[in-house]
Amino acid sequence: MNVKTTFLNGVIEEEMYIEKPKSFETFERVSHLFRLKQAFYGLKQAPPAWYTKMDNYLTRLGFTKSEPNANLYHILVEGKLLIIILYVDDLILTSDEQLIRACKEDLTREFDMKYMALMCYFLGLEVWK
Repeated sequence: MNVKTTFLNGVIEEEMYIEKPKSFETFERVSHLFRLKQAFYGLKQAPPAWYTKMDNYLTRLGFTKSEPNANLYHILVEGKLLIIILYVDDLILTSDEQLIRACKEDLTREFDMKYMALMCYFLGLEVWK
């Protein structure tokens, strides 16, 4: 699954300001600063803010973060293991089809998601089901 506009989901903790973009015209305020309320692409705080939001959400759902790999989450539901791997703006889910379907529904309620079909390649490795 792919999270649309990933880095716009993060909330920045610091108080940050940016200068007025040159294309943004305000005649009454020539040198105006804008306070950021959320992260955006290109901001170095955006990836950690996104990761923190996703981490908090998955933890709230009951997932446990793997100690060796901080991007791997797992949960045991009715004796079945559900694993989520977070890779930048993509989520890789593996488990029973019913658990995956339920997890996708939970994720799409919180984030604007796009289903990307079955995975064939991951980091240069060919994946077979």
